[in-house]
Amino acid sequence: MAHAALTPGAKRAGPGEHFFELAKVNHILGGPDYSSAAGSCVEGDRMMVALMRMAAGTGAEPHSHPNEQWIFILEGTFHARVGDQDVVAPPGTVLYVPSGVEHRGKAGPEADVVFFTVKDTSHGLHGVKAA
Repeated sequence: MAHAALTPGAKRAGPGEHFFELAKVNHILGGPDYSSAAGSCVEGDRMMVALMRMAAGTGAEPHSHPNEQWIFILEGTFHARVGDQDVVAPPGTVLYVPSGVEHRGKAGPEADVVFFTVKDTSHGLHGVKAA
């Protein structure tokens, strides 16, 4: 029996499921109470992946999560702060966010940001908005 997804609305990979068209799997919010990112998410036993779009000029408020995260920028320019480091990430850049580290990000005003993200499944996709 397959386990339920940790993230509300995410697709949980079941037995024999090995191929997913991310643009067609589902459509969820990347951080319902702190982020404008939206897209698709698939969870496995120990890892999850998501393909997200953040509209130009919008972003994610400071938040953290107990699972680590990789963010690969596919389109647009992502302006981020991870811990105490500011980053400007063009397409082709990968950002690493350690578990528990507060971070935020915003799409540049000129174009949407599209990113592929990977997290471990010690927690769902959604983080916790900073106080």
